[in-house]
Amino acid sequence: MPRTKRLFDLAAAAAALAVLSPLLLLIALLLKLTSRGPVLYVRERVGRAGQLFPFFKFRTMVVDAERQGLGIEVAHNDERISWIGRFLRRWSLDELPQLLNVLRGEMSLIGPRPSLPSQVARYTPEQRRRLLVRPGITGWAQVNGRNDITWEQRIALDCWYIEHWSWRLDWRILRRTIQAVVHPAGIYGQAGVARDLGPGDPQ
Repeated sequence: MPRTKRLFDLAAAAAALAVLSPLLLLIALLLKLTSRGPVLYVRERVGRAGQLFPFFKFRTMVVDAERQGLGIEVAHNDERISWIGRFLRRWSLDELPQLLNVLRGEMSLIGPRPSLPSQVARYTPEQRRRLLVRPGITGWAQVNGRNDITWEQRIALDCWYIEHWSWRLDWRILRRTIQAVVHPAGIYGQAGVARDLGPGDPQ
């Protein structure tokens, strides 16, 4: 990817954090006042070239949710999701802390969604091409089915994105992401269960 993409990420993430800081503080305050546990859900993910990094999200579920209910899967009516967590998920606001990951150089605004180490360990040599670029907050797979497509299809879409990257394609993904936030689809898949990253990440 060209250096200009990284410069754009830095400028856009910094501007977004400045504009959204009141909203971020409000969300953090509401989470702290209405549920037990940390404001942020932090989990190790795999970034470019296989480097591990702490991945940030606003916590939307009860503490230790992975040990309750459906485990690593999340249903549409999952009782482990807090009332504010359900609102955050509906508008994808739980992803906003990843702007910090962008500033830190661990993620891009647009790219393949970051995987768990256990998932990367199962990658084929072809699928490991996903690790050639920084993972993104949104990506080509997210605007082409999200959880309505298989994990293998999502990886294939991400690899296609890497091979065909252009500013025009990124702009297309950004526009479709905004549309998806306003009119969400595929959050929980056809079975009503979310597998945001394949096997792995409920909160």
